Amino acid sequence: MGTRESVQKGKRMRTYLVTGGAGFIGSNYIHYMFGKYGDTIRIINVDALTYAGNLENLKAVENLDNYTFVRADICDKEAIARIFAENDIDRVVHFAAESHVDRSIRNPEVFVQTNVLGTAVMLNCAKDAWELPDGSFKAGKKFLHVSTDEVYGSLPEDEDAFFYETTPYDPHSPYSASKASSDMLVKAYMDTYKFPANITNCSNNYGPYQFPEKFIPLMINNALQGRKLPVYGDGKNVRDWLYVEDHAKAIDMVQEQGRLFEVYNIGGHNEKQNIEILHIILETLQEMLPEGDPRKALVSEELITYVEDRKGHDRRYAIAPDKIRSEIGWEPETMFKDGIRKTIAWFFEHEEWMKNVTSGDYQKYYDDMYGNG
Repeated sequence: MGTRESVQKGKRMRTYLVTGGAGFIGSNYIHYMFGKYGDTIRIINVDALTYAGNLENLKAVENLDNYTFVRADICDKEAIARIFAENDIDRVVHFAAESHVDRSIRNPEVFVQTNVLGTAVMLNCAKDAWELPDGSFKAGKKFLHVSTDEVYGSLPEDEDAFFYETTPYDPHSPYSASKASSDMLVKAYMDTYKFPANITNCSNNYGPYQFPEKFIPLMINNALQGRKLPVYGDGKNVRDWLYVEDHAKAIDMVQEQGRLFEVYNIGGHNEKQNIEILHIILETLQEMLPEGDPRKALVSEELITYVEDRKGHDRRYAIAPDKIRSEIGWEPETMFKDGIRKTIAWFFEHEEWMKNVTSGDYQKYYDDMYGNG
């Protein structure tokens, strides 16, 4: 995509600061926002480009006049304060976080550093930039903190039990504990300073650009190569799956229509056991692979391998998105059977992307793109 001329000459664009925009959900959100608003907004993407940050996710927008990438760590207060000082930021959409439960079990301190301290830095920098002398805040400014349903802990297997915004927090992994802590920080700023913010807690996302350590892309990639498909425990842990573009739309709607200081749960109404998801992936791959494709013979249920359960593995997550539906009018649009087909089709069309990610070559993209900067 080439550089586009701004249609807003002489008129100030709304400026979004997106943290973690080179990650899976963040990059999908940036694509969604440019698809919806085009040249009427400006996006500054701040990402430290840790292992899951991939600038190849944003090739289609990297040359736009109204898109800027800044490589910075959200824990670096000087770097973040400089961005606020040099730009009149209207919206902060805070995705940046360490997000993989298994990694958090191995190295909890990294998760506390990024998810808790990094969120504190973002809050403080936004507060310093937006606060007026009387303690109120400039009109139209908003901070959206993107969080997870994992902060609520585990639900019983009773199908009538759901997570609501009023559900008490009960995190069980270092990852979810760090996200719960960051949520509490945002809540404290809303309560103490009347800081203009919202918190969203979403269910498991899936779709394009997802790093292949996560369950769905891992299973797709392994199955296509005839590699083992590791399933924790008995495979009956239940997750609520949300197509990532539906999530991006929800975030935009909360930014525009959500009441300040409120929490909104974003769920997909797609609750399935992990083993069910895996069977659907294998069946869909078999349907979608053309006859004669050698990978078709590799995709088999015989690859399913049960492994020792994850420590502190929550049994069931399920979100009731009643509040966001009644107050804002958002509800998930993508049924899982459609979303998984779209996801698999995307991976078929982006084999080079997957090859680069699994080989580590994607990390060279920054040097190629910005090495002389």
